[in-house]
Amino acid sequence: MRARCIIQCRTAMVELGPHSKSFPLGAQPGALADIAQRGWNMLANDLAFPLAVLKRSALMHNLRWMQDFAQRKGVHLAPHGKTSMSPELFAMQLAAGAWGLSFATVFQLGVGVAAGVRRAIIANQVLGAADLAGLQHLLRQHADLRVWFLVDSIAQLRLIEAWADTQAECQPFDVLLEMGIPGQRTGCRTLDEALALAQALAASKSVRLGGVECYEGHAAVCDPELDPVAVSALVRRVLEVARACDTRDGFAPGEIIVSAGGSAVFDLVLPLLQAQGLSQPVCGVLRSGCYLTHDHEHYRHYLRLVEQREGLSDSLLPALEVWTLVQSVPEPGLALLSCGKRDISYDIALPTVQWHANAQVRSLQDAQASPPSWHISALNDQHAFMRFDPAGPVPVVGDRVALGLSHPCTTFDKWRWMPVIEDDGAISGAIHTCF
Repeated sequence: MRARCIIQCRTAMVELGPHSKSFPLGAQPGALADIAQRGWNMLANDLAFPLAVLKRSALMHNLRWMQDFAQRKGVHLAPHGKTSMSPELFAMQLAAGAWGLSFATVFQLGVGVAAGVRRAIIANQVLGAADLAGLQHLLRQHADLRVWFLVDSIAQLRLIEAWADTQAECQPFDVLLEMGIPGQRTGCRTLDEALALAQALAASKSVRLGGVECYEGHAAVCDPELDPVAVSALVRRVLEVARACDTRDGFAPGEIIVSAGGSAVFDLVLPLLQAQGLSQPVCGVLRSGCYLTHDHEHYRHYLRLVEQREGLSDSLLPALEVWTLVQSVPEPGLALLSCGKRDISYDIALPTVQWHANAQVRSLQDAQASPPSWHISALNDQHAFMRFDPAGPVPVVGDRVALGLSHPCTTFDKWRWMPVIEDDGAISGAIHTCF
Protein backbone atom coordinates (compact mmCIF):
# COMPACT_ATOMS: atom_id res chain seq x y z
CA MET A 1 0.00 0.00 0.00
CA ARG A 2 2.83 2.39 0.84
CA ALA A 3 4.44 1.81 -2.57
CA ARG A 4 1.08 2.50 -4.27
CA CYS A 5 0.73 5.81 -2.44
CA ILE A 6 4.24 6.81 -3.47
CA ILE A 7 3.46 6.03 -7.11
CA GLN A 8 0.40 8.27 -6.92
CA CYS A 9 2.38 11.12 -5.35
CA ARG A 10 5.09 11.02 -8.03
CA THR A 11 2.60 10.90 -10.91
CA ALA A 12 0.33 13.73 -9.73
CA MET A 13 1.80 16.33 -12.12
CA VAL A 14 2.27 14.09 -15.18
CA GLU A 15 -0.49 14.27 -17.77
CA LEU A 16 -1.53 11.65 -20.28
CA GLY A 17 -3.23 12.55 -23.52
CA PRO A 18 -2.99 12.35 -27.30
CA HIS A 19 0.80 12.80 -27.09
CA SER A 20 1.12 9.54 -25.12
CA LYS A 21 1.70 6.37 -27.15
CA SER A 22 -1.17 3.86 -26.81
CA PHE A 23 -3.39 6.34 -24.95
CA PRO A 24 -6.81 6.38 -26.68
CA LEU A 25 -7.12 9.51 -28.80
CA GLY A 26 -10.80 9.95 -27.94
CA ALA A 27 -10.25 9.79 -24.17
CA GLN A 28 -10.14 12.87 -21.97
CA PRO A 29 -6.53 13.80 -21.08
CA GLY A 30 -5.76 13.55 -17.38
CA ALA A 31 -3.20 12.98 -14.67
CA LEU A 32 -1.17 9.79 -14.75
CA ALA A 33 -1.99 9.33 -11.06
CA ASP A 34 -5.71 9.19 -11.83
CA ILE A 35 -5.59 6.43 -14.42
CA ALA A 36 -6.94 3.77 -12.04
CA GLN A 37 -10.17 5.77 -11.72
CA ARG A 38 -10.96 5.23 -15.41
CA GLY A 39 -11.80 1.57 -14.81
CA TRP A 40 -9.78 0.39 -17.79
CA ASN A 41 -8.59 -3.17 -18.43
CA MET A 42 -5.72 -4.07 -20.71
CA LEU A 43 -7.80 -6.71 -22.56
CA ALA A 44 -11.03 -4.69 -22.78
CA ASN A 45 -9.82 -2.69 -25.81
CA ASP A 46 -9.61 0.46 -23.68
CA LEU A 47 -6.04 1.20 -24.81
CA ALA A 48 -4.37 0.87 -28.18
CA PHE A 49 -1.85 -1.85 -28.98
CA PRO A 50 1.07 -2.30 -28.81
CA LEU A 51 1.09 -1.66 -25.07
CA ALA A 52 3.94 -2.13 -22.59
CA VAL A 53 2.62 -3.10 -19.17
CA LEU A 54 4.06 -3.72 -15.71
CA LYS A 55 2.53 -6.46 -13.55
CA ARG A 56 2.11 -5.08 -10.04
CA SER A 57 2.25 -8.44 -8.24
CA ALA A 58 5.56 -9.34 -9.92
CA LEU A 59 6.99 -5.86 -9.27
CA MET A 60 6.22 -6.07 -5.56
CA HIS A 61 7.59 -9.61 -5.35
CA ASN A 62 10.85 -8.57 -7.00
CA LEU A 63 11.20 -5.50 -4.78
CA ARG A 64 10.90 -7.61 -1.63
CA TRP A 65 13.00 -10.48 -2.91
CA MET A 66 16.05 -8.44 -3.93
CA GLN A 67 15.97 -6.25 -0.84
CA ASP A 68 15.73 -9.34 1.36
CA PHE A 69 18.64 -10.96 -0.51
CA ALA A 70 20.86 -7.92 0.05
CA GLN A 71 19.91 -7.72 3.70
CA ARG A 72 20.65 -11.41 4.29
CA LYS A 73 24.05 -11.00 2.71
CA GLY A 74 24.88 -7.85 4.70
CA VAL A 75 25.25 -5.55 1.68
CA HIS A 76 23.48 -2.42 0.48
CA LEU A 77 21.37 -2.09 -2.66
CA ALA A 78 21.68 0.92 -4.96
CA PRO A 79 19.53 -0.05 -7.96
CA HIS A 80 20.71 1.27 -11.30
CA GLY A 81 18.21 3.96 -12.25
CA LYS A 82 19.22 3.96 -15.93
CA THR A 83 17.16 0.78 -16.37
CA SER A 84 13.76 2.42 -15.99
CA MET A 85 14.43 6.17 -15.58
CA SER A 86 11.08 6.24 -13.82
CA PRO A 87 10.59 8.46 -10.76
CA GLU A 88 7.72 6.26 -9.61
CA LEU A 89 9.88 3.14 -9.67
CA PHE A 90 12.75 5.02 -7.99
CA ALA A 91 10.38 5.90 -5.17
CA MET A 92 9.28 2.28 -4.83
CA GLN A 93 12.87 1.09 -4.61
CA LEU A 94 13.79 3.67 -1.98
CA ALA A 95 10.65 2.90 0.02
CA ALA A 96 11.57 -0.79 -0.05
CA GLY A 97 14.88 0.01 1.68
CA ALA A 98 17.43 0.80 -1.03
CA TRP A 99 20.61 2.53 0.29
CA GLY A 100 20.49 4.87 -2.71
CA LEU A 101 20.38 4.67 -6.49
CA SER A 102 22.93 4.42 -9.27
CA PHE A 103 23.00 6.31 -12.55
CA ALA A 104 25.12 6.50 -15.69
CA THR A 105 25.07 10.26 -16.32
CA VAL A 106 24.67 13.55 -14.48
CA PHE A 107 21.41 14.10 -16.38
CA GLN A 108 20.03 10.83 -15.01
CA LEU A 109 21.20 11.82 -11.54
CA GLY A 110 19.25 15.07 -11.85
CA VAL A 111 16.07 13.09 -12.56
CA GLY A 112 16.77 10.96 -9.50
CA VAL A 113 17.44 13.93 -7.25
CA ALA A 114 14.15 15.52 -8.32
CA ALA A 115 12.47 12.23 -7.35
CA GLY A 116 13.99 12.31 -3.87
CA VAL A 117 17.29 10.44 -4.23
CA ARG A 118 19.86 11.72 -1.73
CA ARG A 119 22.59 9.10 -2.03
CA ALA A 120 23.85 8.03 -5.46
CA ILE A 121 26.67 6.47 -7.43
CA ILE A 122 27.29 7.60 -10.99
CA ALA A 123 28.69 4.31 -12.26
CA ASN A 124 30.58 6.03 -15.03
CA GLN A 125 33.32 8.58 -15.60
CA VAL A 126 32.40 12.25 -15.18
CA LEU A 127 34.82 14.67 -16.86
CA GLY A 128 33.04 17.13 -19.16
CA ALA A 129 32.88 20.72 -17.98
CA ALA A 130 29.09 20.93 -18.31
CA ASP A 131 28.63 17.70 -16.35
CA LEU A 132 31.02 18.79 -13.59
CA ALA A 133 29.17 22.10 -13.37
CA GLY A 134 25.84 20.30 -13.28
CA LEU A 135 26.96 17.98 -10.51
CA GLN A 136 28.36 20.87 -8.51
CA HIS A 137 25.03 22.68 -8.94
CA LEU A 138 23.08 19.70 -7.58
CA LEU A 139 25.42 19.41 -4.59
CA ARG A 140 25.00 23.09 -3.79
CA GLN A 141 21.23 22.91 -4.15
CA HIS A 142 20.90 19.88 -1.86
CA ALA A 143 23.08 19.94 1.24
CA ASP A 144 22.05 16.37 2.13
CA LEU A 145 23.03 14.92 -1.26
CA ARG A 146 26.02 12.54 -1.50
CA VAL A 147 27.26 11.45 -4.92
CA TRP A 148 30.25 9.32 -5.92
CA PHE A 149 31.41 8.96 -9.54
CA LEU A 150 34.11 6.83 -11.16
CA VAL A 151 37.69 7.76 -12.06
CA ASP A 152 39.96 5.41 -14.01
CA SER A 153 42.82 7.58 -15.25
CA ILE A 154 45.10 10.42 -14.26
CA ALA A 155 44.07 12.12 -17.51
CA GLN A 156 40.48 12.26 -16.25
CA LEU A 157 41.65 13.59 -12.89
CA ARG A 158 43.60 16.39 -14.59
CA LEU A 159 40.46 17.47 -16.48
CA ILE A 160 38.53 17.59 -13.23
CA GLU A 161 41.27 19.62 -11.57
CA ALA A 162 41.53 22.01 -14.52
CA TRP A 163 37.79 22.67 -14.35
CA ALA A 164 37.87 23.13 -10.57
CA ASP A 165 40.69 25.67 -10.93
CA THR A 166 38.38 27.91 -12.98
CA GLN A 167 35.75 28.03 -10.23
CA ALA A 168 35.67 30.66 -7.51
CA GLU A 169 34.33 28.03 -5.12
CA CYS A 170 34.21 24.26 -5.66
CA GLN A 171 33.72 21.55 -3.09
CA PRO A 172 35.72 18.35 -3.69
CA PHE A 173 33.96 15.60 -5.64
CA ASP A 174 33.57 12.15 -4.06
CA VAL A 175 34.99 9.50 -6.38
CA LEU A 176 35.52 5.76 -6.63
CA LEU A 177 38.51 4.18 -8.37
CA GLU A 178 37.30 1.85 -11.09
CA MET A 179 38.97 -1.45 -11.95
CA GLY A 180 38.27 -2.91 -15.39
CA ILE A 181 38.80 -5.99 -17.52
CA PRO A 182 41.28 -6.07 -20.43
CA GLY A 183 39.49 -5.80 -23.75
CA GLN A 184 36.29 -4.57 -22.15
CA ARG A 185 35.06 -1.15 -21.14
CA THR A 186 36.36 1.43 -18.65
CA GLY A 187 38.54 0.86 -15.58
CA CYS A 188 42.20 0.51 -14.62
CA ARG A 189 43.76 -2.65 -16.04
CA THR A 190 46.66 -3.30 -13.62
CA LEU A 191 47.48 -2.95 -9.94
CA ASP A 192 50.35 -0.55 -10.66
CA GLU A 193 48.09 1.67 -12.77
CA ALA A 194 45.45 1.68 -10.05
CA LEU A 195 47.92 2.52 -7.28
CA ALA A 196 49.43 5.37 -9.28
CA LEU A 197 45.94 6.76 -9.82
CA ALA A 198 45.03 6.28 -6.16
CA GLN A 199 48.12 8.24 -5.13
CA ALA A 200 47.19 11.09 -7.47
CA LEU A 201 43.59 11.09 -6.23
CA ALA A 202 44.70 11.20 -2.59
CA ALA A 203 46.97 14.15 -3.32
CA SER A 204 44.33 16.13 -5.23
CA LYS A 205 42.32 18.97 -3.67
CA SER A 206 39.54 18.47 -6.20
CA VAL A 207 38.42 14.96 -5.23
CA ARG A 208 38.04 12.60 -2.28
CA LEU A 209 38.71 8.91 -2.89
CA GLY A 210 35.90 7.04 -1.20
CA GLY A 211 36.45 3.47 -2.40
CA VAL A 212 36.77 1.11 -5.35
CA GLU A 213 34.34 -0.17 -7.95
CA CYS A 214 33.99 -2.66 -10.79
CA TYR A 215 31.47 -3.92 -13.30
CA GLU A 216 31.55 -7.70 -13.50
CA GLY A 217 28.98 -8.18 -16.27
CA HIS A 218 31.54 -8.52 -19.07
CA ALA A 219 33.33 -11.28 -17.16
CA ALA A 220 30.27 -13.54 -17.24
CA VAL A 221 29.10 -15.57 -20.24
CA CYS A 222 26.26 -17.55 -18.58
CA ASP A 223 28.43 -20.64 -18.13
CA PRO A 224 28.19 -22.46 -14.76
CA GLU A 225 31.88 -23.37 -14.84
CA LEU A 226 33.48 -20.30 -16.42
CA ASP A 227 31.53 -17.52 -14.69
CA PRO A 228 32.63 -18.22 -11.10
CA VAL A 229 36.27 -18.40 -12.20
CA ALA A 230 36.24 -15.19 -14.26
CA VAL A 231 34.21 -13.10 -11.80
CA SER A 232 36.20 -14.35 -8.82
CA ALA A 233 39.42 -13.33 -10.55
CA LEU A 234 38.06 -9.79 -11.00
CA VAL A 235 36.90 -9.69 -7.38
CA ARG A 236 40.39 -10.69 -6.19
CA ARG A 237 41.98 -7.93 -8.27
CA VAL A 238 39.62 -5.29 -6.91
CA LEU A 239 40.15 -6.48 -3.33
CA GLU A 240 43.91 -6.32 -3.89
CA VAL A 241 43.59 -2.70 -4.97
CA ALA A 242 41.32 -1.84 -2.04
CA ARG A 243 43.75 -3.32 0.48
CA ALA A 244 46.76 -1.69 -1.13
CA CYS A 245 45.05 1.71 -1.16
CA ASP A 246 44.04 1.25 2.46
CA THR A 247 47.60 0.35 3.47
CA ARG A 248 48.81 3.55 1.82
CA ASP A 249 46.12 5.67 3.55
CA GLY A 250 44.65 6.50 0.15
CA PHE A 251 41.00 6.62 1.19
CA ALA A 252 39.27 9.64 2.66
CA PRO A 253 38.07 9.29 6.27
CA GLY A 254 34.80 7.42 6.75
CA GLU A 255 33.34 4.23 5.31
CA ILE A 256 35.16 2.67 2.37
CA ILE A 257 32.71 1.96 -0.45
CA VAL A 258 33.22 -1.20 -2.47
CA SER A 259 30.71 -1.57 -5.27
CA ALA A 260 29.86 -3.87 -8.17
CA GLY A 261 27.06 -4.22 -10.72
CA GLY A 262 24.81 -7.16 -10.13
CA SER A 263 21.97 -7.94 -12.54
CA ALA A 264 23.38 -11.21 -13.88
CA VAL A 265 25.85 -12.71 -11.37
CA PHE A 266 25.14 -10.70 -8.24
CA ASP A 267 25.94 -13.65 -5.98
CA LEU A 268 29.49 -13.93 -7.32
CA VAL A 269 30.51 -10.38 -6.31
CA LEU A 270 29.52 -10.81 -2.67
CA PRO A 271 33.10 -11.58 -1.51
CA LEU A 272 34.06 -8.10 -2.72
CA LEU A 273 31.10 -6.36 -1.11
CA GLN A 274 31.72 -8.20 2.17
CA ALA A 275 35.42 -7.23 2.24
CA GLN A 276 37.17 -7.74 5.56
CA GLY A 277 40.38 -6.48 7.11
CA LEU A 278 40.35 -2.84 6.01
CA SER A 279 41.19 -0.09 8.50
CA GLN A 280 37.80 1.62 8.15
CA PRO A 281 34.26 0.20 8.00
CA VAL A 282 33.28 -1.18 4.59
CA CYS A 283 30.07 -0.20 2.80
CA GLY A 284 29.35 -2.87 0.17
CA VAL A 285 27.00 -1.58 -2.52
CA LEU A 286 25.33 -3.80 -5.12
CA ARG A 287 24.05 -1.91 -8.17
CA SER A 288 21.52 -4.34 -9.63
CA GLY A 289 19.44 -2.62 -12.27
CA CYS A 290 17.21 -5.15 -14.02
CA TYR A 291 15.95 -7.08 -11.01
CA LEU A 292 12.82 -4.95 -10.61
CA THR A 293 11.18 -6.15 -13.81
CA HIS A 294 13.60 -9.01 -14.57
CA ASP A 295 13.02 -10.44 -18.09
CA HIS A 296 11.99 -13.56 -19.98
CA GLU A 297 15.23 -14.63 -21.64
CA HIS A 298 18.66 -13.03 -21.07
CA TYR A 299 18.69 -12.45 -17.33
CA ARG A 300 16.40 -15.43 -16.76
CA HIS A 301 19.18 -17.76 -17.92
CA TYR A 302 21.69 -16.11 -15.58
CA LEU A 303 19.22 -16.27 -12.71
CA ARG A 304 18.82 -20.02 -13.07
CA LEU A 305 22.56 -20.33 -12.38
CA VAL A 306 22.29 -18.00 -9.37
CA GLU A 307 19.48 -20.20 -8.03
CA GLN A 308 21.63 -23.29 -8.43
CA ARG A 309 24.63 -21.72 -6.68
CA GLU A 310 22.52 -20.29 -3.86
CA GLY A 311 20.14 -23.24 -3.48
CA LEU A 312 17.10 -21.10 -4.27
CA SER A 313 13.74 -22.19 -5.61
CA ASP A 314 11.87 -18.88 -5.53
CA SER A 315 13.49 -15.80 -7.02
CA LEU A 316 12.68 -13.04 -9.51
CA LEU A 317 9.66 -12.91 -11.82
CA PRO A 318 9.23 -11.23 -15.21
CA ALA A 319 7.12 -8.12 -14.65
CA LEU A 320 7.34 -6.32 -18.00
CA GLU A 321 5.54 -7.43 -21.17
CA VAL A 322 4.54 -5.81 -24.44
CA TRP A 323 1.10 -6.80 -25.69
CA THR A 324 0.40 -6.57 -29.39
CA LEU A 325 -2.20 -7.46 -32.02
CA VAL A 326 -2.10 -10.05 -34.77
CA GLN A 327 -2.74 -7.66 -37.65
CA SER A 328 -2.18 -9.96 -40.60
CA VAL A 329 -1.73 -13.66 -41.40
CA PRO A 330 -0.68 -13.27 -45.03
CA GLU A 331 0.53 -16.84 -45.61
CA PRO A 332 0.64 -20.19 -43.81
CA GLY A 333 3.13 -20.14 -40.96
CA LEU A 334 3.55 -16.34 -40.77
CA ALA A 335 1.70 -13.72 -38.73
CA LEU A 336 2.55 -10.03 -38.50
CA LEU A 337 2.21 -8.42 -35.08
CA SER A 338 1.72 -4.71 -34.47
CA CYS A 339 4.93 -4.34 -32.46
CA GLY A 340 8.41 -3.53 -33.70
CA LYS A 341 11.78 -2.08 -32.87
CA ARG A 342 10.15 1.13 -31.68
CA ASP A 343 8.27 -0.79 -28.97
CA ILE A 344 10.44 -3.59 -27.56
CA SER A 345 14.09 -4.44 -26.97
CA TYR A 346 16.05 -6.39 -29.57
CA ASP A 347 19.69 -5.53 -28.77
CA ILE A 348 20.47 -8.83 -27.00
CA ALA A 349 17.80 -11.21 -28.28
CA LEU A 350 14.52 -11.13 -30.15
CA PRO A 351 11.31 -11.06 -28.13
CA THR A 352 9.69 -14.33 -27.10
CA VAL A 353 6.00 -15.17 -27.43
CA GLN A 354 4.48 -15.72 -23.98
CA TRP A 355 0.66 -15.50 -24.01
CA HIS A 356 -2.23 -15.08 -26.37
CA ALA A 357 -5.88 -14.17 -26.01
CA ASN A 358 -8.56 -14.04 -28.69
CA ALA A 359 -10.70 -10.97 -29.25
CA GLN A 360 -13.39 -12.19 -26.84
CA VAL A 361 -11.14 -12.58 -23.78
CA ARG A 362 -11.59 -9.77 -21.25
CA SER A 363 -9.49 -10.98 -18.28
CA LEU A 364 -5.78 -11.65 -18.24
CA GLN A 365 -6.47 -14.73 -16.16
CA ASP A 366 -8.18 -16.26 -19.19
CA ALA A 367 -5.17 -15.76 -21.49
CA GLN A 368 -3.42 -18.92 -22.61
CA ALA A 369 0.24 -19.84 -22.86
CA SER A 370 1.29 -19.57 -26.48
CA PRO A 371 2.07 -22.75 -28.42
CA PRO A 372 5.78 -23.70 -28.47
CA SER A 373 6.01 -23.25 -32.24
CA TRP A 374 5.07 -19.56 -32.06
CA HIS A 375 8.24 -17.52 -32.18
CA ILE A 376 9.54 -14.17 -33.40
CA SER A 377 11.96 -14.46 -36.32
CA ALA A 378 12.51 -10.75 -37.09
CA LEU A 379 11.51 -7.20 -36.21
CA ASN A 380 10.92 -4.18 -38.42
CA ASP A 381 10.29 -0.69 -37.09
CA GLN A 382 6.58 -1.35 -36.51
CA HIS A 383 6.15 -5.10 -37.11
CA ALA A 384 7.15 -8.42 -35.56
CA PHE A 385 7.34 -11.50 -37.76
CA MET A 386 5.81 -14.38 -35.81
CA ARG A 387 6.37 -17.85 -37.24
CA PHE A 388 4.11 -20.78 -36.33
CA ASP A 389 3.39 -24.36 -37.34
CA PRO A 390 0.43 -24.28 -39.77
CA ALA A 391 -0.54 -27.76 -38.57
CA GLY A 392 -0.89 -26.59 -34.97
CA PRO A 393 -2.84 -23.78 -33.29
CA VAL A 394 -3.07 -20.90 -35.75
CA PRO A 395 -3.17 -17.21 -34.73
CA VAL A 396 -6.17 -15.24 -35.96
CA VAL A 397 -6.27 -11.60 -37.03
CA GLY A 398 -7.34 -9.62 -33.97
CA ASP A 399 -5.76 -11.96 -31.42
CA ARG A 400 -3.76 -10.30 -28.65
CA VAL A 401 -0.24 -11.67 -28.14
CA ALA A 402 2.08 -10.93 -25.22
CA LEU A 403 5.79 -10.68 -25.97
CA GLY A 404 8.50 -11.28 -23.41
CA LEU A 405 11.86 -9.62 -23.73
CA SER A 406 15.55 -9.63 -22.99
CA HIS A 407 17.23 -6.59 -21.40
CA PRO A 408 14.43 -4.40 -20.00
CA CYS A 409 16.59 -1.25 -20.23
CA THR A 410 16.01 -0.97 -23.96
CA THR A 411 12.27 -1.51 -23.70
CA PHE A 412 11.77 1.14 -21.03
CA ASP A 413 13.43 3.77 -23.23
CA LYS A 414 10.83 3.23 -25.96
CA TRP A 415 7.92 4.27 -23.74
CA ARG A 416 7.17 7.54 -21.94
CA TRP A 417 4.56 5.86 -19.75
CA MET A 418 3.41 2.35 -18.87
CA PRO A 419 0.24 1.15 -17.16
CA VAL A 420 0.60 -0.97 -14.04
CA ILE A 421 -1.84 -3.88 -14.16
CA GLU A 422 -3.33 -6.33 -11.72
CA ASP A 423 -3.42 -10.09 -12.31
CA ASP A 424 -6.72 -9.81 -14.17
CA GLY A 425 -5.43 -7.03 -16.45
CA ALA A 426 -7.16 -4.17 -14.63
CA ILE A 427 -5.15 -0.96 -14.86
CA SER A 428 -4.50 0.16 -11.29
CA GLY A 429 -1.70 2.68 -11.76
CA ALA A 430 1.00 3.91 -14.09
CA ILE A 431 4.59 5.09 -14.26
CA HIS A 432 6.34 7.55 -16.53
CA THR A 433 9.92 7.60 -17.80
CA CYS A 434 12.42 10.44 -18.30
CA PHE A 435 14.82 9.42 -21.06
